[in-house]
Amino acid sequence: MISINGLTVAYGGFTLLNDINFHISENDRIGLVGKNGAGKSTILKLICGLQHPTSGRIAVPPGIKIGYLPQIMEHHKGKSVIDETMTAFSDLLSLESELEKVTEELASREDYESEEYQRLIIRMNEINDALAYGKEESPEVLAEKTLLGLGFRYDELGRPTETFSQGWNMRIELAKILLSKPDVLLLDEPTNHLDIESIEWFESYLKEYRGSLVLISHDRKFLDNVTNRTVEIMLGRIHDYKVPYSKYLELRKERIAQQQAAYENQQRMIAKTEEFIERFRYKPTKSNQVQSRIKQLDKLERIEVDVEDKSALTVKFPPAPRSGDVAFKATDLTVGYGEKVVFSHAELEIRRGEKVALVGRNGEGKTTLMRVLTGELEPMSGEARIGHNVSIGYYAQNQEDILDKNDTVFDTLDKIAVGDVRMKLRDILAAFLFKGEDIDKKVAVLSGGERARLAMAKLMLKPYNLLALDEPTNHMDIRSKDILKQALKSYDGTLLIVSHDRDFLDGLVDKLYEFRDGKVKEHLGGVAEFLERRKIESLNELERHFHKPEPVQEAVVEKKAESQREFQARKSVSKEERKLRNRVAFLEKSIAETEKSMKEIEAVLANPGADDDIMELTRSYLELKRDLDAKTEEWIEAGSLLED
Repeated sequence: MISINGLTVAYGGFTLLNDINFHISENDRIGLVGKNGAGKSTILKLICGLQHPTSGRIAVPPGIKIGYLPQIMEHHKGKSVIDETMTAFSDLLSLESELEKVTEELASREDYESEEYQRLIIRMNEINDALAYGKEESPEVLAEKTLLGLGFRYDELGRPTETFSQGWNMRIELAKILLSKPDVLLLDEPTNHLDIESIEWFESYLKEYRGSLVLISHDRKFLDNVTNRTVEIMLGRIHDYKVPYSKYLELRKERIAQQQAAYENQQRMIAKTEEFIERFRYKPTKSNQVQSRIKQLDKLERIEVDVEDKSALTVKFPPAPRSGDVAFKATDLTVGYGEKVVFSHAELEIRRGEKVALVGRNGEGKTTLMRVLTGELEPMSGEARIGHNVSIGYYAQNQEDILDKNDTVFDTLDKIAVGDVRMKLRDILAAFLFKGEDIDKKVAVLSGGERARLAMAKLMLKPYNLLALDEPTNHMDIRSKDILKQALKSYDGTLLIVSHDRDFLDGLVDKLYEFRDGKVKEHLGGVAEFLERRKIESLNELERHFHKPEPVQEAVVEKKAESQREFQARKSVSKEERKLRNRVAFLEKSIAETEKSMKEIEAVLANPGADDDIMELTRSYLELKRDLDAKTEEWIEAGSLLED
């Protein structure tokens, strides 16, 4: 489908990609892997035509539709979430508008035998065929399903996009891409702003997706679940494996070991041959054998061992000055924006030396609390106090907005460094893998991972005793995440961290604050204990809801029957009424399916087996219950409108 031939990308004297070749076939699921800055994002931009190679070419067949989700993007403002998402159907909506005009013109004409009338008939049929092909369900229903799958609540779909964080706006852009049904999906770290439930939904979507996929991700499990081929970029070259990520790691290790063994055997053979040549070079009786072996060496194809990029972070945070016993304390804290309350009546206490995680669904207030901590946001009510002698080093999630794109890597640190640390800037940058010419790169050309490393390097300029890190691993490769985790475990100050990465938090934090439904709850212990405790809490919640699932009321059933009879009785309906009728029919079917799914889960929970995941079943049931309530309410309202 898409061919990459002899592709080279060079910047000045630095070659990023060197004569690479590979082919993206129909239904390929490719995981593009490599260290930060290896050129993964560059390849996606080249395929999209957003960047041009130094040499080589990319062949994309005409008519191929590409959906591209970059790491960093501009977000649209001025529309609601659902209206912005519906722009993905602009082509279909345009066809619907044209169909309406064609239908009106046909109704007004009486020249049934004319060529113009026949042309209109043909065009009407073409549009109807295109609409039938492009719409299994109405665009509104598909948009709602996708947004709900990506974590939006139904009551959030009417909110303006600018009232959501960057991460949520990324989800809107992702929804638009998925709904446009591209032939090829190019996704650059799409899970960075997704919570666990949304990632699971997205995995299911990609498993059903029928086009080609090229995915950049540092989430090992996600790569294993959705890819069947791994293309590794290492030191400007590529290595193509027809297997998912975990299997690729095994094959890569075997390949390098085999290469090394073959190389060593060949070197021994070469050494013995050269020894023979030197020993008998001047003996006439051996001249033929010597010449034969010289020719043999000349013709020998030398085995090369792929050079492995073993560069890694060497991070060690400066010793933390001693602070007071309490680093941060919040009492009866209520926080929000304008009139919107994000969370209320929160009680938090973070003591010196504690390592604390803020966890919960996106939008529940984790980053908001960080802004209160750093003084960027004033509470609505209550009190938030920083402890005695506390100095805060803050890593913000939106590094692309904070770093000056016109500065070089070195300038970024040099502008804020003071005192003796100025003499150590090159050493600090080298610890974060900025060496040689790298320090002269502009921030604008850095990858997401490189920007994350640069922002982390800024925290080394001063010995902070409270590190507040908001999603620090979002763009980091797996090795960098492991090294940063070890550095934070060794850090002797106080740590407050927002992260969705369970593996990163496990063994790092000893207390969690969970943000849920506008409240903040303290959990002592690590991530494993928290997850176990949440399972118990879910069961308690389950008992409150399971005693008697609310049936659809008889009055509701009667309204359903009345609306159906009314549909049959009407012989002509307006466009709005047709849309409403379709919506009611969809809701009726969806309500029945949801009730059936809930009953199946009830049956399992009544007598669970050893392999049944009670926590997951509970979460699914509560999600179905919330969905049923919303759809039943909408269905009643729609039925009432039809009666009127």
